Amino acid sequence: MGVISASQASWIEPFTGISPQAFARLLTQLRRAGADGPGRGRPWKLPLQDRVLLVAAYWRTNLTLRQIAPLFGVSKSAADRMIHDLAPRLALAPRRKCGSDSVLIVDGTLVPTRDRSIAASSKNYRYSTNHQVVIDADTHLVVALGQPLPGNRNDSKAWVDSGVHQHVRGRTVIADGGYLGTGLLIPHRRTPGEDLPGWKEAHNTDHRRVRARVEHTLARLKCWKVLRDCRLRGSGVQHAMSGIARLYNLGLA
Repeated sequence: MGVISASQASWIEPFTGISPQAFARLLTQLRRAGADGPGRGRPWKLPLQDRVLLVAAYWRTNLTLRQIAPLFGVSKSAADRMIHDLAPRLALAPRRKCGSDSVLIVDGTLVPTRDRSIAASSKNYRYSTNHQVVIDADTHLVVALGQPLPGNRNDSKAWVDSGVHQHVRGRTVIADGGYLGTGLLIPHRRTPGEDLPGWKEAHNTDHRRVRARVEHTLARLKCWKVLRDCRLRGSGVQHAMSGIARLYNLGLA
């Protein structure tokens, strides 16, 4: 038995951000998707609930595998296999049901990423990946995520290149001024030498007030330390962002 186990409910919320009841629903969803089925190799040393908790703890704390494995009573290689198996299964699925009158908000965030094959030096002076995040303005739930792009990609280009725009076709989407030319709702821009009329200033104030909700969501996602300095390679940063978004949604629901 490892030092940390999901059999003790007190460990669940600190590492996953969700209640034990929501954690149980997540396990049910994973089992239905075949995450606990028999594999072709050796059986897992830990039950599904402990493997999920290990992955969440790895994302939450950003400890190295050598540090996280002993906490669960497994070897470094076993912890690595668990993360590679479960991280893609925890990915957030784009919402299929989104009302035509729903108002969505998009913003990009930079995740410092050490894999330079997918990252680029960006405005935070670090090698980062650009992640496009779309939330529902009313519920604050994450609706869709784009594919990670090099951090030097501006948001207006990343909106299309990440593929996130395909998930929100026909919906009203609010964005900041960095999305000029995308057809999204952005603030009124002031022409050189002219001041905005009062009604446009009022619109911009309301726009900022609503758009701040996506900033709050991004701040909560960044509470997971792996999104502050991601050592994962290849699709690891994408799986981490998507899995964290799913846990965030479960926490809200």
